[in-house]
Amino acid sequence: MSTAPTPDDTPLGILARLVSFDTESSLSNLNLVAYVEDYLVRHGVDFVRVPNATGTKAAIFATIGPADRGGVVLSGHTDVVPVVGQAWTGDPFRLRIADGRAYGRGAVDMKGFAAIALSMVDEMKAAKLTTPIHIMLSYDEETTCGGVIDTIARMGVDLPRPTCVIVGEPTELQVADAHKSVVTFDTTVHGHECHSSKPLLGANAVFGAAALVAELDRMADVLQERGDPTGRFDPPYATVHVGTLSGGTARNIVPKLASFHWEVRGVPGTDERAVAAGLQDFAERVVLPRMRRGGQPASVVTRLEVDVPRLEPDPGSVAETLALRIAGRNGTITVPYGTEAGQFQRAGLPTVVCGPGSINQAHQPDEWIALDEIERGVAFVRRLIATCSV
Repeated sequence: MSTAPTPDDTPLGILARLVSFDTESSLSNLNLVAYVEDYLVRHGVDFVRVPNATGTKAAIFATIGPADRGGVVLSGHTDVVPVVGQAWTGDPFRLRIADGRAYGRGAVDMKGFAAIALSMVDEMKAAKLTTPIHIMLSYDEETTCGGVIDTIARMGVDLPRPTCVIVGEPTELQVADAHKSVVTFDTTVHGHECHSSKPLLGANAVFGAAALVAELDRMADVLQERGDPTGRFDPPYATVHVGTLSGGTARNIVPKLASFHWEVRGVPGTDERAVAAGLQDFAERVVLPRMRRGGQPASVVTRLEVDVPRLEPDPGSVAETLALRIAGRNGTITVPYGTEAGQFQRAGLPTVVCGPGSINQAHQPDEWIALDEIERGVAFVRRLIATCSV
């Protein structure tokens, strides 16, 4: 049985509690999960906890309305990016209201959306929904976008299989139906140490890594020339980026190891793994023969780290049609960042991205969401409730 609303049940009250939990991706989110579960129990809402393999994190899948049919998922993530090194005006984990804004880590990305959805459960229940609304909160979105995968795998098995998904990342409540993929790799070059005065007795891993990075730069130019067949993305082509490069132990030692982390952000038609395969081919043909000239062993190993699938445009889908109607929009947009939406779409679930606030305020010191954006988010969910009650 649900209880009478309290100030803590408002969007800002719930947001203050959600922000108070430090759920940086390297940490557990279980304290936040426990709070949400207690909230759902108090409001008479059924839910399922879906833990990760180690039990240190969990997703939540809650259902309001009939459980025997497909419904609409409002999906958000509970993890946030680090605050270390950022110059915050106040405590990042204490919500601060000022100048028409709510400040705090995760306020816009994306605990604000979660707070809005949770604050509306009593209205959802009172509406006697004919189409269920599901609230799904995940983990690890900021690192891998993999925290939804176990829950998605259970949809249609022991969880309802929804008809569509709205991922509430900040789009200023515009409906996004496309974003690039984000596929990241770690490449390690194994060489052989020796004194730098006799380099042919070794195999220089740093030289090998440098040649491979230069090849990725060349491949990036090829992808840029190929462009974006849809004409929707900014920049209008797939990109290759090297983020870190390290190796060696001392100036006078031929380095044994070197490694670099890199990524491909792909537009439709991009084969991200083909880039990795092309890099390995270049290593076998060019880099490794040079490293092995002195007869020493050498190898190059590339490991796939993160695979965030792109969100492909799906004109006229159930998700797009619904979101455009309740958002009051006439067309869709493309967003430059990756989300969990591609994971849902990969599983065959029509999905769009649409949520309150702007991505421009995310990941920054003094992250904030405008109070009027929270009000617009409430109105958005209220229109969804009305649509699901017909």
